Order: sequence, then structure tokens, then C-alpha cells
Amino acid sequence: MIPLNFYLALSALLFTIGVVGVLTRRNAIIVFMSIELMLNSVNLTLVAFSAFLGDATGQMLVFFVITIAAAEAAIGLAIIIALFRNKQTVNIDEINLLKW
Repeated sequence: MIPLNFYLALSALLFTIGVVGVLTRRNAIIVFMSIELMLNSVNLTLVAFSAFLGDATGQMLVFFVITIAAAEAAIGLAIIIALFRNKQTVNIDEINLLKW
């Protein structure tokens, strides 16, 4: 059996990679993928604690997080496609739709 610490370390590593991707990248699709990576690391933590404690509450929370991630993926990709059609780029620095 794999100890809980290994799951938590892997989850922390995935979350850190996601945060670094959000903070350093300027491509909207890569930022979007980094946010998804952070959500999946939270799911891994919830499942690990659920299995460790022998309670199904964490696994039920994972279904809610997956539902929110699916909605975020649909809306986020629609926004990215709309921005690409208007500006012909997915670079976050070049998108200034909210400026006057």
C-alpha cells in the first residue's frame, strides 16, 4: 500500500506546476490547461484523504469538482475561441478588450 504522504507530495507537485504555469505563461490555452492541472491535483488530494480515512465524502466532492471543471472547460474554451476570432491571437498580453 502506498502511504498517504506520497499522494500528497504528488498532489503538491502537480499544484505547484499548475501555479507556475498560470503565473509565467502568456498563452491562454496553456493557462487554461494549468488551471485544469490544479483542479486535478485537488481531486487527487480529496481521493487520497477519502481512502485514508475510509470515508466516501471526499470522493463525492470529487464529482462536484469534476462537474465544475467540465463547465469551466466549456465556457473557457468558448471564450478563448471568441477571443481568437476577434483578435487572431491567444496571447494574453495582446488581448485588451476591456480597455477603452
